[in-house]
Amino acid sequence: MAPRKQREIFDATLRLVAERGYDGLTVEGVAERSGVNKTTIYRWWPSKAALLGAALVESDVLGFAVPDTGSLRGDLIALVEGVRRLLTEPPGSDIAVAALAAAVRHPELDGRRFFADRFAKEREIFERAARRGEPAASADPLLIMDLLAGAVWMRAVLRGMKVGDDFAAEAVALVLDGASQVAERP
Repeated sequence: MAPRKQREIFDATLRLVAERGYDGLTVEGVAERSGVNKTTIYRWWPSKAALLGAALVESDVLGFAVPDTGSLRGDLIALVEGVRRLLTEPPGSDIAVAALAAAVRHPELDGRRFFADRFAKEREIFERAARRGEPAASADPLLIMDLLAGAVWMRAVLRGMKVGDDFAAEAVALVLDGASQVAERP
């Protein structure tokens, strides 16, 4: 399939799930929005779950560039800031919340693929930090990412609180430096 058509299909899929939820997402609706015949869509993705799963991983809307600021701390701050923007600014926020909430209720979506793909990219940050000899690079990268991204999800999505501009730096400091060291700062 041509990359442009695939992008149109994925964009239509994500817009529809944001507007109507997973239950309101249909291949027919995606076909209508994208201008692609539904039989073509079914040829590539056998179900709406497979289509949404592919759209979550492949779409640029939820994509991110792996930061390279020269330090683990800087990279993590940039990454958390990207997650903050994704979860608080439309259209990404509407899409991420609707699609990933659906993944919890519908195991056939296999949301693990989305998170595994993201972590495979995030791992680069820790590999670079290890090559630079940064001490925090030896910690569990998955745990660090879960703590940081989970904090944004909790604050922005589940609690509905504003996530300020200084949140990323504060969260990274807390995770990398530890709670006792952060509390001692002036």
